[in-house]
Amino acid sequence: MIKASDFGKDFVWGVATAAAQIEGAAEEYGKGLSIWDTFSKRSGKIKKGHQLTTACDFYHKYKEDIAMVKLLGFQVFRFSISWPRIFPEGKGKVNQEGIMFYHRLIDECLLQGIVPYVTLYHWDLPEALEDEGGWAAFSINHSFNQFVSLCAKEYGDKVKNWIVLNEPFGFTSLGYMLGIHAPGKTGLTNFFSAVHHAAIAQADGGRILRAEVRNANIGTSFSCSEIIPYTDRESDVLAARRVDCLMNRLFIEPLLGLGYPTADWEVMEKFSIQHSTWRHTERLTFDFDFIGIQNYFPLTIKYNAFIPVVQAWEVKAKSRKKPHTAMGWEINANSFYNIIKQFSAYKGIKSLMITENGAAYHDRTVNQQVNDEERITYFQQYLAALLKAKQEGLNITGYMAWTLMDNFEWAEGFNARFGLVYTDFKTQQRTIKDSGLWFRDFLSH
Repeated sequence: MIKASDFGKDFVWGVATAAAQIEGAAEEYGKGLSIWDTFSKRSGKIKKGHQLTTACDFYHKYKEDIAMVKLLGFQVFRFSISWPRIFPEGKGKVNQEGIMFYHRLIDECLLQGIVPYVTLYHWDLPEALEDEGGWAAFSINHSFNQFVSLCAKEYGDKVKNWIVLNEPFGFTSLGYMLGIHAPGKTGLTNFFSAVHHAAIAQADGGRILRAEVRNANIGTSFSCSEIIPYTDRESDVLAARRVDCLMNRLFIEPLLGLGYPTADWEVMEKFSIQHSTWRHTERLTFDFDFIGIQNYFPLTIKYNAFIPVVQAWEVKAKSRKKPHTAMGWEINANSFYNIIKQFSAYKGIKSLMITENGAAYHDRTVNQQVNDEERITYFQQYLAALLKAKQEGLNITGYMAWTLMDNFEWAEGFNARFGLVYTDFKTQQRTIKDSGLWFRDFLSH
């Protein structure tokens, strides 16, 4: 049985969260509306009509929640700063109530011996900026830089660990191409514009933090999945390469100075030509201290001529009779190992950190207990795969479980439970699940 000590004394263990998903107080204390506040009020967009108005009420319960992080034995608490809580209109006038809330939160972490890792953008764009075009508008970069600069100056003396963007492919594809996440836009024009501006933002954000924060440890995080062709037919292999371009290569390669990935897909070549001026190519690069890997599942891809542009289709785990979570996501620890190896192969990455990994199951409380053995097995398998990669010499510096407690899980609302702690959303009572107790024991050895 593996132990936390097997990873070495300097390995960092934490839990990850996001402001919009846990804070609540969505329209209080001077906070402006985010695109998720607006999106969740649109009929049919969120399962069961759930809204993030209260979420986990972390805004009021942060002290006891940080105490719970410590109780479970974690060293690190990853959280995000809500952009509209700092700038209600996205820019210009600052909300001092919001500024002070994050000072209190950071101070509480430090008081309890927990290291804060701050994510600057975790999907809650101010609605006022979306009204100007959001990530699809070039003006977003000036506003984002203003936000990053203020956060760096306010909190840089106390916070040394930073993550610029959370899953840029996630929020650009789901929010600006497919329309199933906020702000609900669709189409390739919106998507590729959002991609380019987000790619600029991740590098700009890194440069601002480097200039403003002494001894900063700066990263950014990517959602990634091993892409597996359904068969060895050329059509399936090429379809898988196109999906890999989008899901795994689209943001890391320009960041490393390699430009946008074009070799395997002519659509990417056309996009790159539009955005490959010397000025932009230079601006897309930044030498991060670490790259955050966020992995939940692999994708098995089959060619499908009826799917526009990408001509690829996911063959679901359930249809292939593969083990899967309550979300239908394939459980495959070996694939987790493979995607770590894939990213480690890039020259120019100093270190990797697993900034999210976890699983949703149909949890319920019985006699004030939550038996989630499936989740424990999941973590055991994935951590064993991570240890294998680390023992092979890959520079992996930490692991953060998603997530501390059940929360507002975007379009799934409160239905998808990923937490190590069970949240009763009616009473806001927290109950540590068996998986949380397992982590407490794991981290003590």
